[in-house]
Amino acid sequence: MIPGKHYTPEDVVLIAWRRKWWAVLPAIVIILGVFAWVRTLPNQYRSDSLILVVPQRVPESYVRSTVTTRIEDRLQSIQQQILSRTRLERIIQDFNLFQEERRTAIMEDVVERMRGNISVQVVKGDAFRVSFTSDDARTAMRVCERLSSLFIEENLRDREVLAEGTNQFLEAQLEDARRRLIETERKVEEYKQHYDGELPEQRDANIQGLHNNEMQLQALTESLNRDRDRRLVIERLIADAETPDSAPPPPVTTTAPTIGPDGVPVGATTQQTLEAAQVSLQGMQTRLTAQHPDIVRMKRIVAELQKKADAEMLARPVSSGGPVMSPAEALKKNRLAEMKSELEKIDKQIAAKTDGEQRLRTATAQYQKRIEAAPSRGSELTELTRDYQTLQSTYTSLLGKKEDSKVSANLERRQIGEQFKILDPARLPERPTSPNRTQLHSFGVGAGLGLGLLLAGLIEYLDKTLKSEADITAAFNLLVLATVPILPDLKRSGKRRWKLVAASAVVLLLAAAGAAAVAWKVWK
Repeated sequence: MIPGKHYTPEDVVLIAWRRKWWAVLPAIVIILGVFAWVRTLPNQYRSDSLILVVPQRVPESYVRSTVTTRIEDRLQSIQQQILSRTRLERIIQDFNLFQEERRTAIMEDVVERMRGNISVQVVKGDAFRVSFTSDDARTAMRVCERLSSLFIEENLRDREVLAEGTNQFLEAQLEDARRRLIETERKVEEYKQHYDGELPEQRDANIQGLHNNEMQLQALTESLNRDRDRRLVIERLIADAETPDSAPPPPVTTTAPTIGPDGVPVGATTQQTLEAAQVSLQGMQTRLTAQHPDIVRMKRIVAELQKKADAEMLARPVSSGGPVMSPAEALKKNRLAEMKSELEKIDKQIAAKTDGEQRLRTATAQYQKRIEAAPSRGSELTELTRDYQTLQSTYTSLLGKKEDSKVSANLERRQIGEQFKILDPARLPERPTSPNRTQLHSFGVGAGLGLGLLLAGLIEYLDKTLKSEADITAAFNLLVLATVPILPDLKRSGKRRWKLVAASAVVLLLAAAGAAAVAWKVWK
């Protein structure tokens, strides 16, 4: 290119004509090379199947599924499992795929190439398409069928595993909540047993017990006071009876022996009974007539007692000269013994009632202590039962979730949950899907022409020779007076031409290799 020269369309046409072989020859070589390379490419067949995601047949309002992930996320997870090296290596061995590559390359590269031949695309809606590309149409169909079945099986297994995992997790959490609940219940029970009687719910019973004890204590105190007064009276009577010259004490009703239904003392001697019966008969005679049934009955009793007393007197041994006790003295002695016995009885009653009073006062103090301790026990029990109520609600919630999870797991085991269903099965491809020879041919023609024009332009750009008077005038701004024709050196010019041709061929070969590499990437 000559500096300072302005090129007109006529100059561009002349340049193109002058450099036509630099543009045409590389283009022809590249186009022929691309055409030859495309013919060597093997045909690739693709078989695909359409899989529909069928929702669970039981309404969600009845059974909630434990698998809540989106179809895209689960499909990505399933795809990663199916495209693992273990699964693909088994498929390669089962269908004897990539025989040449397996002989020359390592298995990892072969598996990676197979991953590139597998395609999973989510279709609009709840469906996705699985496809496989191979150089054999029937192999492509069979491998696509295997991949589709793997997606269906893996989905069922994945959902079942998720359901079982959720169920096991809830069982573990439920067992932990049950253990903590039982432990808390044991603590609450031990606390209630340790502070039995001081609990807030027992406060009303303690108040009632305190009230009853107070009433019993009051009644017992009054009874004890009466017994003590009675004891004083009996002690005074005993003291009067033990005085030597004292007159016989009047009969005291409080110390009198118990009178039977016939007016006869119970437990007395025959003589005492006879005297009491005679006294009773005399009292009746002052009030009743002689023909009254009670008078007649009492006279009969007196007669019988008299006979019995006479028999006892006859049976008694005669004393050797001791003093004979009169009936009045015997009666006095018997009454004194009865009063002493009554005094002992009253002393025992007073002692028993004193013990009872002490027990009631102790129980009253204990009830009072329980009532005073109820507020503090209530706060402590509230702190314990707060955790218990929280654990109980947690346990109830986990129990409900665990039952729902069990139903959901049964749903997945029976395969009536969400499933994959083949809508369009894999078919035998009727024509190859790649390579696209028309597109590759067009790419070769375009690349050849572009590279040829680029090479011609580069040669023209590097050419600094002056070829006309206009070139001299444009380059040096000088006036041309005369021109001398060029006498070319045919031998030297021929060598230079062959060198340029060789260099151009190398450039063309490099360009063709680059174009082939780009075309291979586009085809892949």
